[in-house]
Amino acid sequence: MTQRFFSSKMLGLVLLAGAAAFGAKDQALAGELSARQIVDSLKAPRTRSLSVEERPSLSADELTNLTRIRRTRSLSSGDRAQMAEIAGKRPGVDLQIYFDFDSAELSAKAEPQLNNLGQALTSPELAGSVIMLGGHTDAKGSDRYNQSLSERRAETIKRFLIERYKISPENLVAVGYGESRLKNKADPDAAENRRVEIVNAAAKEQAAR
Repeated sequence: MTQRFFSSKMLGLVLLAGAAAFGAKDQALAGELSARQIVDSLKAPRTRSLSVEERPSLSADELTNLTRIRRTRSLSSGDRAQMAEIAGKRPGVDLQIYFDFDSAELSAKAEPQLNNLGQALTSPELAGSVIMLGGHTDAKGSDRYNQSLSERRAETIKRFLIERYKISPENLVAVGYGESRLKNKADPDAAENRRVEIVNAAAKEQAAR
């Protein structure tokens, strides 16, 4: 592996949600957000034309798939595709999370932002919702390596939220996408491709069904 490859992996990940219609995806390298800002973003509508009350919820089939995936330990490519389809409809937020060099271990400076995330997810507005943690990498390195790294980093964040904030494991879905869903396809090695996608996949009212 070259030094250039290692350097790309130590810049950390960005937690990304799919609120592209009103620009959230363009903020991948934004600064630290407060718990309140995270809550507001995860509750936001997916498009400008929808009010908060009208934000898209899951169809019966999507809810059935999500319920099954929540209880699956090892996701298939089909499971990942289904989660990506759900994520495309639901609100989210961009956060910057730092990992150790070429590793799935969190760096010390990652903790403040993760604590804000934990506080947001345990707030009255979001507690009980199903949250997707989707890991993504840039195109450096092999497909297999990047797939593994994305999965391990998403699982690291999931463990942190479970252990520190006592969030139910069934309400956190860790998905690894590797380099298969680049944010910046024009520049596959760009920093914004190294991210973890945070999506409010199902509001607590649907998740409890």
